[in-house]
Amino acid sequence: MIVARSIEDIHDALTDTCLTIGNFDGVHMGHARLLRRVRERAAATGMLSVAVTFDPHPRRVLLEKNEPPLLTLTEQKLELLDQSGIQVAVLLPFTKALAALAPEDFVRENLVTGLCMREMIIGYDYAFGKGRKGNFELLTALGGKYGFCVERLEPVIIDGAVVSSTRIRDMVQAGDVWDAKPLLGRFYQVRGTVVRGRDRGGRLLGFPTANLAPADELVPKPGVYAVWVDVGERIHPGVTNIGYNPTFGNGALSIEVHLLDFTGDLYGQPIRVHFVQRLRSERKFSGVEELSARIREDIRIGRRILAEPEARIA
Repeated sequence: MIVARSIEDIHDALTDTCLTIGNFDGVHMGHARLLRRVRERAAATGMLSVAVTFDPHPRRVLLEKNEPPLLTLTEQKLELLDQSGIQVAVLLPFTKALAALAPEDFVRENLVTGLCMREMIIGYDYAFGKGRKGNFELLTALGGKYGFCVERLEPVIIDGAVVSSTRIRDMVQAGDVWDAKPLLGRFYQVRGTVVRGRDRGGRLLGFPTANLAPADELVPKPGVYAVWVDVGERIHPGVTNIGYNPTFGNGALSIEVHLLDFTGDLYGQPIRVHFVQRLRSERKFSGVEELSARIREDIRIGRRILAEPEARIA
């Protein structure tokens, strides 16, 4: 996949394009349907398939605050767009000046002239531009004026509700990572680097842990989870605790990952933790012995869950 960080970078390499546009936070199953349709139409007409997205997220610019937490930062979003089979991803810098453009000006200057758009695929509720006036009806009218056609897709419904980034975010924040998987099309993951902790896991409890300094913004609800962990090119089963270590006196929020049947030094290494299922809430134990016994039980349950076919990871 070609990644362009401005229209000027890619314009000269483009012929006719079929494109979709959006924030694509999470690149979830609703987005997957859009991207699949773009690929289908591009293949059928000999056009290039293009996804246009923004950095930073428009809400960060318009609301001037880093909320809500993103499901996928730019690096992972581009990886997922690449995996979707899209040929070109255009990462437009989002500014207040861009937001203030009239919808017709944005379409004419950026999409038709800049990206050679001939077909546009949008979601059921897509709107853009100043006052969100760039809706399906206006785009259809502009298509007649500038020579492109527009197709609007129906929403993707799973478990009786529309798949959306907001719904998935709420699930992850509630710890419902198992239920979020069908909406994402994968287990929710948190990336980061292993840093030194207090070595309680190995030294006191007999269960060494990798302390994760997360790069991602959205961390699941505190508790204990069955997980898969990417270390280099290998995937390991594990159990992760997110919380404040109340048995030892509440501290800062930490993410401690115990890899099952693993030996080795992970300090300084990047890892990815795929959250499969929440096992329990974090709680205060009477001491090291009771906590160790509970961890042994967590590992037993975690192994059983990860052995299930539905918990497998590619």
